[in-house]
Amino acid sequence: MEKFTTLEGVAAPIKQINVDTDAIIPKQYLKTIKRTGLGKGLFSEQRYKDDGSENPDFVLNKSAYRKAKILVAGDNFGCGSSREHAPWALKDFGIKCVISTSFGDIFYNNCFKNGLLPIRVSPDDLDKLFDDADRGANATLTVDLEKQEIRGPDGGAVKFEIDPFRKKCLLEGLDDIGLTQQKQKKIDNYEEKAKAARPWV
Repeated sequence: MEKFTTLEGVAAPIKQINVDTDAIIPKQYLKTIKRTGLGKGLFSEQRYKDDGSENPDFVLNKSAYRKAKILVAGDNFGCGSSREHAPWALKDFGIKCVISTSFGDIFYNNCFKNGLLPIRVSPDDLDKLFDDADRGANATLTVDLEKQEIRGPDGGAVKFEIDPFRKKCLLEGLDDIGLTQQKQKKIDNYEEKAKAARPWV
């Protein structure tokens, strides 16, 4: 998994509340277990019209936000079903961080397992970040995971809390497989002892 240290990029505002995982990546895109190629389906029911053309009113279709790396979103982002495709689609589009006051629990956990940083902030701080994100191409935020702060274009900073273990995993680029591989020597030693004790297995 790619290490997450400091992220600087344009932040796109999604001011809806209760954006569920079906809105993030609709069910018709769940036929694959690959983590790539899902970016085209991200928010597809809002990004595209019925004829397949782009909806010019949707934020990610606006020129200033087409390469957004950060989402500033309304309360309870990622609620609904447990589909892991939701963080996969966000990452494939280029989003590496989502900021909100609250998240659906399963979505929140899935983000960390896929190298995407979900940040919880207070309602007042979210309003400030929405103001920053409304600046279009000038809506550049810097997310510093080590310092646990979000710096805005005006130089102001918002602090955030994060579980120390999850922070360590993101900084070091460790998903569940990477964590297991750190114990490879102990696993190998156990297997050798088990084979010696039960050679018939």
